[in-house]
Amino acid sequence: MTKTKTQQRMVDALVGTSRINPEEFAYNTSPNRLKSLSYAVAGWIYMLRRQKNTRIQGFASIAILGLAAWLNIEPISWAILILTVTMVWMAEFINAAVEAAIDLSTSEFHPMAKVGKDVASAAVLLGVVASIIIGLIILLPPLLVKLGLG
Repeated sequence: MTKTKTQQRMVDALVGTSRINPEEFAYNTSPNRLKSLSYAVAGWIYMLRRQKNTRIQGFASIAILGLAAWLNIEPISWAILILTVTMVWMAEFINAAVEAAIDLSTSEFHPMAKVGKDVASAAVLLGVVASIIIGLIILLPPLLVKLGLG
């Protein structure tokens, strides 16, 4: 059976990216998994050293998880809190990566560079707002009980 041009374009759209070999285009590819892990840890250390918001997030994460431990919350609530905290960290890391890539791509102001940076930053804000709401839903009722107010 012969594919039409439309069918071929659909196939290319679905699997075309998987045919690209990153080693042909990447500046450097990791030779092994341990090296890949070291790059990831280096990225996390960079974030903690160079991105002040990450240090604030670190303090907030420890405080929230400490509060959850003190309140002795249920396992499912732990899972939700951990996912929520992780979501904010991931958004911040992706935001920093987007900003670095944009800064590398141009040294001059460009409206689309601003859009890229602003939208990436908005993703962090969205995660933070959601995490506050989720934190209040999970932690406020047992906190009020613990304090004798609920």
